[in-house]
Amino acid sequence: MDFVSEMKAKAASSPKRLVLPEGTEERIIRTARILLDEKLASSVTLLGKITDIQEIAVKEGVNLDGINIIHPGIDSHIDKYANEYYELRKNKGMTPEQAKIDIVDTLRWGAMMVNLGDADAMVAGAQHTTGEVLKAGLAIIGTAPGIKTASSCFVMTGMDKQYGKEGSLIFADCAVVPDPLCEQLADITECAAQSCRDYLSTEPVAALLSFSTKGSAKHDDVTKIQETVEILNKRNPGFAFDGELQADSALVPSVLDKKAPGSPIRGKVNTLIFPDLNSGNIGYKLVQRLAKAQAFGPFLQGFKKPVSDLSRGASVDDIVITCAVTLAKCM
Repeated sequence: MDFVSEMKAKAASSPKRLVLPEGTEERIIRTARILLDEKLASSVTLLGKITDIQEIAVKEGVNLDGINIIHPGIDSHIDKYANEYYELRKNKGMTPEQAKIDIVDTLRWGAMMVNLGDADAMVAGAQHTTGEVLKAGLAIIGTAPGIKTASSCFVMTGMDKQYGKEGSLIFADCAVVPDPLCEQLADITECAAQSCRDYLSTEPVAALLSFSTKGSAKHDDVTKIQETVEILNKRNPGFAFDGELQADSALVPSVLDKKAPGSPIRGKVNTLIFPDLNSGNIGYKLVQRLAKAQAFGPFLQGFKKPVSDLSRGASVDDIVITCAVTLAKCM
């Protein structure tokens, strides 16, 4: 079974509640119908002005039966949500009056639904930037225990089956944190490890990549990876990892034997951690094009509860896949 089929099957096995804040976007309305028809979600909530959503649905030929629609500005939960938002942000200067104004923003409202357990997951980004989705998620849902950094990963599939889990690997971070500090890179590694469990259904084995293997070069960028490994050793995160390693050392056992004999990740790597966004973004695009691999993502990671971002140019199929993956993460 391919990655998409696996994620859809996982989501359908125990359907969860999804909120889509961009309810007046035609692709999102069409996606909501597909998710319910394919039983990938137990409920789907669209946010926005009810008459606007209904008008667009008629234009697109989408039946809204069974789809929840909430207009935050007039919903009965507004006081409850505004009070909770005030409590979350009062140390940042938020006032009760401003909280009531701000919470009707659909991204914030959707995040609050997830935060308070009125939805299990949120997917947005068809009309908003990644930064806007991250800001709402971080302000209201927050990061997972022990994690301070939200980041992303790609699921790369369709490669030579000798690599990763039958040709599938996790690449992180390729889309969010431009130049992570050591503590942030350690967070990214831990979150990517969990993504490996969630998306590849296997125990993570992570390689922290560099242009150096075990001190073969001296540079601040190498030191950063070495210090990150020290942080992970102190955290004792419960999965195998090693670094700093060049990509060939990480992936080819015979090369690793020469450069870092005795490494605990020999021949097992399924999660690649890039030192910065430059290398991560370049790396996944090269593999995607030259190896003709499929790149799914980026999927956000590190949040307390599932939140996903979309490309503003995403197709309906792309959005359905992202929603299925996000719902599967609720398991």
